[in-house]
Amino acid sequence: MNKRSPKKRILTHGQLLQLKRWNTPTVYNGWEQITRRDSSRDGFNLEETRDFMPQMGPMVGYAITLVIEPSNPRHREANPNAFVDYFRYVASVPPPQIVVVQDLEKPNTFGAGWGEVMANLHKALGCVGTITDGAIRDVEWMTNAGFKALARRLCVGHAKVCPARWNCPVEVFGRRVEPGNLIHADVHGFLVIPDEDQARLLDALRFMDNNECDTLISAGRAAAGLANDAFVKNIGRSLKKFREATRKKFSGRVGY
Repeated sequence: MNKRSPKKRILTHGQLLQLKRWNTPTVYNGWEQITRRDSSRDGFNLEETRDFMPQMGPMVGYAITLVIEPSNPRHREANPNAFVDYFRYVASVPPPQIVVVQDLEKPNTFGAGWGEVMANLHKALGCVGTITDGAIRDVEWMTNAGFKALARRLCVGHAKVCPARWNCPVEVFGRRVEPGNLIHADVHGFLVIPDEDQARLLDALRFMDNNECDTLISAGRAAAGLANDAFVKNIGRSLKKFREATRKKFSGRVGY
């Protein structure tokens, strides 16, 4: 398997905890102001995900990548020690980790690749959750383990999973993910945050959230009950104020 070393971490553990206080759309609102990438298509999942533990809130962590093909016995035959080698890789990556799993059999998933046992084993190694384009089961017991899952669907039976490849680029829900990528995920989906955007991210998302509250949202609340013409004028002034503040902060860039 790929022997690439874990990436050097840019954010502190405290900064990761701060990121976890915000939902993923809010993180995106800040990220789109500072990134050089196409924020309308890049960074987030292009296919729909399902969050089966929304009550757990967002998860933030660094990608551990895995490729599976449960119905193909050749992977187990080729490497009987695949699980041991894979878990050695998981243990080598400092927490918090998010296990990103590409299921080669999607959309036809043959059993759940995640359940109570796998959740507890990965949690013990510092993993906070998974994003898998396959299936999961044991939702209550995975939740009890403190292990969050975004997945394609639920399934009664377990899959005969053997790691096929790991520590390699994967594609899940239409998004390419590489080992060590920083990920923010919640009920809305997930965002892969490039290394070059991480240092400015918290400042950017805080500003955008405050800017919305101070202008557009407060104007909408204050304008409730006004005549239509007065309402439109009030919103227009607030939108102008919002855009001017955003341009000043981010050198001319405006989210909307």
